[in-house]
Amino acid sequence: MDFRYLGNSGLKISEITYGNWLTHGSQVENDVATQCVRAALDAGITSFDTADVYANTAAETVLGDALAGERRESVEIFTKVYWPTGPGGPNDTGLSRKHVMESINGSLKRLKTDYVDLYQAHRYDTETPLEETMVAFADIVRQGKALYIGVSEWTADQIRAGHALAKELRIPFVSSQPQYSMLWRVIEGEVVPTCQELGISQIVWSPIAQGVLTGKYLPGQAPPAGSRATDEKGGATFIKRLMTDEILERVQNLRPVADELGLTLAQLAVAWVLQNDNVAAALVGASRPEQVTENVKAAGVKIPAELMKRIDEILGDVPVTDPGMTARSAPAGRVA
Repeated sequence: MDFRYLGNSGLKISEITYGNWLTHGSQVENDVATQCVRAALDAGITSFDTADVYANTAAETVLGDALAGERRESVEIFTKVYWPTGPGGPNDTGLSRKHVMESINGSLKRLKTDYVDLYQAHRYDTETPLEETMVAFADIVRQGKALYIGVSEWTADQIRAGHALAKELRIPFVSSQPQYSMLWRVIEGEVVPTCQELGISQIVWSPIAQGVLTGKYLPGQAPPAGSRATDEKGGATFIKRLMTDEILERVQNLRPVADELGLTLAQLAVAWVLQNDNVAAALVGASRPEQVTENVKAAGVKIPAELMKRIDEILGDVPVTDPGMTARSAPAGRVA
C-alpha cells in the first residue's frame, strides 16, 4: 500500500481508502461487512470513510464494531455530517451548529472512538451561514473530537470561501470528497485547480463509476442478477444514467489497455484516478472480502502517458466534464 499526504497537512492516508456507503448496515450482513474491513486491514489499508447518513447511522456502528481492537493510532477514521439522520426532526439535517455538534457526538459513540481523523461537511448547506458551520467545526477541532476538516461535493467558490474562514479560525481544512472517475471528470476544470492552490486534496468516491468500469455490464444485455444495477434499494438509481450501450461499449474497449498493464478493468479505473496529483485517495467499497483484495492491486500503479492518452481516445466525448455539474447536482435547499 502507498500513502499520500492529505492536503498541506502532515497526515498520511492510504491511497486506497475503504468506504462503506452502499453496503454496511443495509445491503450486506454485518459479519460480511466485518470480513471486508478485516480484508482491508490485511491489505494494508489504514484509512476508513463513512458518514452518519449511511444506512441512517447503522454503517458507522458496523465500522466501529469492525475496527474494535485495532490500535486507534494506526488507523484513520473519516465521517461526515449534513444529510438527515434520526427520526427526521427539523434539526436532524443540515450544517447548523446544533446539528453539527450533536452529530459529531453521535458519530463518535457509534464509531467507538474519542475522535475522528477527518470530519467532513457532506454537502453545502445553503440555509445556514457558512461562518456558523465553520465555527462549529473549529470548536469540534479544539475539543479534540476531530483532527482535520473537509467537505464533500462543494463547488470551487464554496471551497474557497470555507478555506478562508478556516484559515481565519486556524483550523486545518485539508480535503474535498467529490465523485471522480474516467466517466465523471467535472472536478478537473475548477475544483482541482482551486484545491491545488489552497493546499487541499481530493478523496474521490465512485472511482469505478458504481461498478460500470468493472466491465461486468455488457451492451445490449440485461444486468447480471444481484448486481448494483438491479438493486432497487438505491444502487440502481445511481447507476442508471451510465447504463447506455454507448458507454458500456466504450468501457469494453478499455480491456486491451488494462491487459497491457496486467490489470482488471476495475483496477485500471482505480489506478486512473490516482494518476491525478491532487487525488490523495480513491474510495473503494465492497460486498465481498475478495473485492477488497483485488482493488488494492491498483495501489502504486503508474499508467504511462501514452496509455492515459489512449484511454481518452477510447472514451471520446462520453465522460462528463462540465464543472457546473457540481452545483447542479447539489440540493438547492436543505434536505428535510
